[in-house]
Amino acid sequence: MRSIMICLVLLPLLSVIGCHEQNRSAQRSGAPKGTVVIVHGAWGGGWAFRGVDDLLTAKGYRVYRPTLTGQGERVHLANQDIGLDVHISDVVNTLLFEELESVVLIGHSYGGMVVTGVADRVPDRIAQLIYLDAMVPLDGESVVENTLIENKWWLSQARDGFISPSWIRSEQAPPKDVPHPFKTFTDVVVLKNPQRLDIPTDYILTAERPSQPERDDFIPYAKRAESFNWPVHILRADHNPQWSKPKELADLFDAIIRQ
Repeated sequence: MRSIMICLVLLPLLSVIGCHEQNRSAQRSGAPKGTVVIVHGAWGGGWAFRGVDDLLTAKGYRVYRPTLTGQGERVHLANQDIGLDVHISDVVNTLLFEELESVVLIGHSYGGMVVTGVADRVPDRIAQLIYLDAMVPLDGESVVENTLIENKWWLSQARDGFISPSWIRSEQAPPKDVPHPFKTFTDVVVLKNPQRLDIPTDYILTAERPSQPERDDFIPYAKRAESFNWPVHILRADHNPQWSKPKELADLFDAIIRQ
């Protein structure tokens, strides 16, 4: 098996200078470098990627951070009937109502389930997919069953139709993680559109010890991505680089975005 290539986040000085000049030219002309839509993971919200949004905007991108129903600032809509299809529709409708085309669609963690469904529904709107330490499901797979991650610790945290890990506390002030609808983890993704397979796709594996990526929970998905001949990049960070390594993450996005 081919070894997973390691993507260097720090670009040579001349390349950085060249990128800065392009950014300034794009900003002067009013034309963005590209449109990026970031889909957060479970328990989170669009707020979690605000810092990465700022960094990408400074580089010349137009960024959207839709919050999935029942999460983040939309927690007041939370209910036990929210399933994966609702979250897929959240993002599809963002693309349709904002009239977005040639989108770079990024899914983090559970967000990989969502962006896969979005790509199946509106592949003509998407120029590139990026999975950030995310699940890469096949047709008929769910988070709970038929997925590649063996440690399904979240099952023990499910109660009253939601998954509420120990770090979630009701008294904490926003912005904060909130309980996640359990149905989104048991629903299977339904994939019918072969056009989805034509979308250029990259996978980013975050690993705090890049020399031992096989110990990472998401390595099975990185290997699945590799079997699809997708470029796989390793970022030295924990599972939430939007907080622990925002600059490095934004630089990596900028390096691998193809438009």
